[in-house]
Amino acid sequence: MRKITIILALLTVNISFAFSQTVTDSISMKKGFGGYQFYQGVRRLNMNRLVDAMESNELAYKQILSAKSNYTAAMILSTAGGALVGWPLGTAIGGGKPNWTIAGVGVGLFVASIPVSQSFNKKVKKAINTYNGGLQTTSFWDENELNLSLSGNGV
Repeated sequence: MRKITIILALLTVNISFAFSQTVTDSISMKKGFGGYQFYQGVRRLNMNRLVDAMESNELAYKQILSAKSNYTAAMILSTAGGALVGWPLGTAIGGGKPNWTIAGVGVGLFVASIPVSQSFNKKVKKAINTYNGGLQTTSFWDENELNLSLSGNGV
């Protein structure tokens, strides 16, 4: 009888943890060099993995797709702006005659990427909050209470 009780107790504990979501399922974002970094538990997520992780929550998925389009636009604008500024600077350093009009256009593109990037930051924060708010723990330990006590007959 004692073996059966121990086996049933161990199975109950194992089953209660098998279907639960843990804190590592939630997504967090941390400010890093050059922007935000996204983590699910200890695993770092790039933009594509972040979108894949949110696929299970329909509202968060729509929000992150909108944020991803802003991310893509900001990356295109800032990269093009940086290249257009870098080309005349490289020419000037190399001793040639730089075209500063191109550098001005590059600065304009880079400045235009700033509000798009800020919009991305707002949208991705909203999507992460929506996703994390939709996580529900279903663990046995969260909903019930287990009290152990000693008596004359045993535990």
